[in-house]
Amino acid sequence: MQTPSVSFSAIDLLLILAYFAGVMWVGFRARRRSGTGAEEYLLAGRTLTLPMFVATLVSTWYGGILGVGEYSYRYGISNWVVFGVPYYFFALVFALFIAKKAREGNAGSVPDQLFRAYGRPTSIVGALLTFVLVTPAAYVLMLGVLVQLIFGIDLTIAILLSTLATVCYLYAGGFRSDVHANVLEFILMFLGFAVIVPFAAMKFGGMQFLQSHLPPLHLTWHGGNSFQFILVWFFIALWTLVDPAFYQRCAAAKDGETAKKGILVSIGFWFVFDFLTSTAGLYARAALPDLKEPMFSYPLLAELTLPSVAKAIFYIGMLATIMSTLSSLTFIGATTIGKDIVGRLWERNGRPSEGALIMRWSQYGLVITGVFAILMAVLIPSVVRLWYSIGTAIIPGLLVPLMASYFPALKIRAPFALAAMVAGCLTSSVWLAAGMMNGGSYFFSIEPMYPGLVLSIVVWLAGRFSRDI
Repeated sequence: MQTPSVSFSAIDLLLILAYFAGVMWVGFRARRRSGTGAEEYLLAGRTLTLPMFVATLVSTWYGGILGVGEYSYRYGISNWVVFGVPYYFFALVFALFIAKKAREGNAGSVPDQLFRAYGRPTSIVGALLTFVLVTPAAYVLMLGVLVQLIFGIDLTIAILLSTLATVCYLYAGGFRSDVHANVLEFILMFLGFAVIVPFAAMKFGGMQFLQSHLPPLHLTWHGGNSFQFILVWFFIALWTLVDPAFYQRCAAAKDGETAKKGILVSIGFWFVFDFLTSTAGLYARAALPDLKEPMFSYPLLAELTLPSVAKAIFYIGMLATIMSTLSSLTFIGATTIGKDIVGRLWERNGRPSEGALIMRWSQYGLVITGVFAILMAVLIPSVVRLWYSIGTAIIPGLLVPLMASYFPALKIRAPFALAAMVAGCLTSSVWLAAGMMNGGSYFFSIEPMYPGLVLSIVVWLAGRFSRDI
C-alpha cells in the first residue's frame, strides 16, 4: 500500500505529539484515583456514571475511521445504512433486553455469563472465541498507517510505537485508565470532524456542490449495491449482541438503569458522528474524484481543505477515534486471558481464583494481546479482511448460546450449548477457509456466516427439544 504525500507544519506535529503525551498522562493519572483489587482493576469498581459510560462506549465502538472514509467515498450515504442503521438497531435491542441483565447478573464478561449459564467447559471455549473476536489487529493496522502518514516512518515501526503509546498505561491503571483516556478521546473525535465539515462547506459550497459533483448513486440509500449485499451487513451487525465491550461496560456501570440509559444516549451520539463522517466522505468524493486509495480520503480532504492547526485537530480526531477502540479491545483481550482463561482453569473445587493471580495474568495478557494483534496486522495488512474474517468465523459460535443464556425460556443444557458454539464456529470457519482457497468463491455462493448460524440454531433447537421431553 502506497501512502500519499501530505505535509504538516511544525505546530501541527507538536500538537499531534502533545496529544499522544496527553493520552498517556490521563491514563497514568487515572491510576491514582483507583483502589486495589481485581474488581477495581478489571471494572473500575463497578462505579461508572452515565457521562463516563456514554463517553467510553461511544468512543470504543467507533474505531474503524479509515474504513468508514473508504466506504463513504465509494458508496456515499449508503455508509449510514450499512455502518449506522443496523448497529443502532441492535444497540437498541441490547439496551432494552440485555443491558440490565448484564449488569444485575454481575457478569463482568461474555465468558462470565456463559459460565453462569452453562459451566466451565463452555465458558473456556467462549473465552477463546472472545479473545479472537476482540483482537485489535485492524485498529493496530489503521493506527500504524495513520502514524506512518504523519511522520513518514516505516509501517512496522509505526505500528509498534503507536500501539505501545496506546496501551502502556493500561498495565498500571487497568479499566479505569482506559475509561479516563476514552473520555478525552471522545471529546477529540467529535471535535476533529466538527472542524473539517464546516471548512469543506466554506471552501466548496453546500448541498448544491455535492449534488452537482457526486455520482447520482452516492445520494441513494443503497449506493448502487444490491439488497443482498446490504443485508449481509445487517447480519454482521449482530456483532453488537456479542460484543465484549458492551458487556464489560454494562458490568462496570453503577447500576442497570445507567447501563440501559447509557446505550440509548450513545445511539444518539453515534448518529451525530455518522452524520459528520458521512458528510466528510461525500466532500472527499466530490472534491477528489480520482483517488487510487479511497482509504486515504479523509487525510487527503484535510490536505486540500484545512489550514495549519485545524489540520492537526482533525488528525488528532482520527487518531483518537482509532486509539480509543484499540486500547479498549486490548484490555478486554488481556482480561479474557487473565480472568476468563487462566483464572477459570485455576479454579479448584468451585473456589474462584485469587484476585492477585487474575490481575497478574491480565497484565501479562496485555503483552500477549498486543503482540498477537501486531503480528496479525503485519501478516494480514487489510482492515476489511481482518474485520470480515474474524466476524464471520466467531459470531455464529457465540451468538445463539449467549443470547439464550439470558432468557430461561430459551436456555438449553450445557452440552448442547457447547455443541452449538463449536458447530457454529467450525462451520463458518471451514466455509470461509474453503472459499479463500477457491479464490473467494464460496459453496453455492452462500456467505460463510449463514451456514454457521443455521447449524448453531439447529443444535439449539435440538437442545430445546431434549429439554422438553
